[in-house]
Amino acid sequence: MAMFERSTKSAKGFDWAGLGWLFLFFWYFSGITQLLIQLSGTAGFSGFRQAFFMSAIWLAPLLIFPRRTRLIAALLGVVLWACSMASLGYFFIYQQEFSQSVIFIMFESNISEAGEYATQYFAWWIVLAFIAHTAVAIFLWTRVRPVYLPRGQALLAATAILVGIIGYPLVKQIARSDTLDDALDRFESRIEPAVPWQMIVAYRRYTEQLDNMQGMLDSASQIPPLTNLKDTMAGQPSTLVLVIGESTNRQRMSLYGYPRNTTPELDKLRDQLAVFDNVITPRPYTIEALQQVLTFADEENPDLYLKTPSIVSVMKQAGYKTYWITNQQTMTKRNTMLTTFSEQADEQVYLNNNRNQNARQYDGDVLAPFSKALADPAERKFIVVHLLGTHMSYQYRYPPTFDKFTDRQGVPAGVSDDQLPTYNSYDNAVLYNDFVVSSLIKDYAKTDPNGFLLYLSDHGEDVFDSAGHSTLGRNEANPTAPMYTIPFMAYASPKWRETHDWSFAGDLQRPYSSSQLIHTWADLAGLSFNELDRTKSLVSDNFRPRPQMIGNPYLRQQKPLIDFSLIKPKKVNPTDVVLQEPPAL
Repeated sequence: MAMFERSTKSAKGFDWAGLGWLFLFFWYFSGITQLLIQLSGTAGFSGFRQAFFMSAIWLAPLLIFPRRTRLIAALLGVVLWACSMASLGYFFIYQQEFSQSVIFIMFESNISEAGEYATQYFAWWIVLAFIAHTAVAIFLWTRVRPVYLPRGQALLAATAILVGIIGYPLVKQIARSDTLDDALDRFESRIEPAVPWQMIVAYRRYTEQLDNMQGMLDSASQIPPLTNLKDTMAGQPSTLVLVIGESTNRQRMSLYGYPRNTTPELDKLRDQLAVFDNVITPRPYTIEALQQVLTFADEENPDLYLKTPSIVSVMKQAGYKTYWITNQQTMTKRNTMLTTFSEQADEQVYLNNNRNQNARQYDGDVLAPFSKALADPAERKFIVVHLLGTHMSYQYRYPPTFDKFTDRQGVPAGVSDDQLPTYNSYDNAVLYNDFVVSSLIKDYAKTDPNGFLLYLSDHGEDVFDSAGHSTLGRNEANPTAPMYTIPFMAYASPKWRETHDWSFAGDLQRPYSSSQLIHTWADLAGLSFNELDRTKSLVSDNFRPRPQMIGNPYLRQQKPLIDFSLIKPKKVNPTDVVLQEPPAL
């Protein structure tokens, strides 16, 4: 009982300043990184807010044991300081928030790669920043002093802190969630922005997702290869590239007739591109769509992705060295399937290790590793580039120099003033996506390759485009055309055109679902095998039009699939858009 000190002060005389210094000391280790993230515009406010509240839990033991305040604060401070150095250093180097993806990259990289990154990004100012960070922490510790309360009040205050910050949110998540695992996952997301939970949660999620991914890879390794595979390009040098976009609705691209000039670079390349204008995605979500796009699965046979080779495995079987360059998040609960696809490749480059998808991340980062892959001396290369594209939040997808669309010119009249900033930011994201995709094509062409590059988006996005101009995002239960209409185009090098028929003028308007991509890809690449169905190849003379079915194939018994033609968009009426700024009132 000697550890408790009864206060002779009244409530009016409570040492609020002392409590403030205690809180500031503990907040500093999480708050400084979150503050920098907030000020730099790297991510939203939620991480800063959550770190602020979580920092208060360390007040509880100090209120209960005030005579040990400086010792407890020092011990806790050393742990928090060490964790904060890791997260702060990672932000300094990559301008990203520490996450489980970082741990995955660390364990996937060898010492040589780690040294290469350290040499490339190291700067002396980082050392000075670490010294300053440590000095501020020590200074704050010197300001720490005991805050005394009567024993009963101290216990009550400590309990209130723990219940308010941990107990109530946890119970709330349990009540809202279908399973305990879901509740714990959401609770972890709440505490993750603060150290040391950032490291603890990141490592736990890493091990969980690694186990899931390893299970998927083990299953994939048991899938038999394609039967009777033949390659018309066997033994010949070739470089084939698949670029996968994200959340890009072709109706918002000037290449497809949108009134705003959102794709000026692709417009310039149009004569060199085969631009298909009647392709849709089967599902409006990345994982669910790519399970079909990258495998033999489709809406009628959605589980074939578990039983048949992926496009990466197909190309490896054909003798190509395979690469996967991605700007998508790496190890998250949702993205484990994507990482499984990427791990099937011979080489991987993971660029986006942000904790949240809604964080600033530019697709221009893929250009350097793409050029490096192109320069690889391997004679036969298959390169997948997976972009973050125009994924929300749209303002995080483009640098300030691409903030071009800021007014109402070219905007449908039904878009409200409140919706306008979001509408414009999506067009700016499309504009930057145009720069990235066109740069990939140009960089590819510069190498004088023998091959082709194909670009499509995983799914579309409704950004106040559909009737009523009230829908934002994607909702499979309430589908609209913009969620499914995707860009689909291909570029072939002069060398490839010399030896391959690249005349697709009669094919560009064929109705097609990207769920059948693997058949088109094999046809373009000159591959044949028993599993190939040329009636599903968009560029084959044997192509057979099929209904473009959308919907959740696992709920077909409760809700049948929908024929996309029933919600197919109409041509844009020029009178429905603002052609010039309205006069000032």
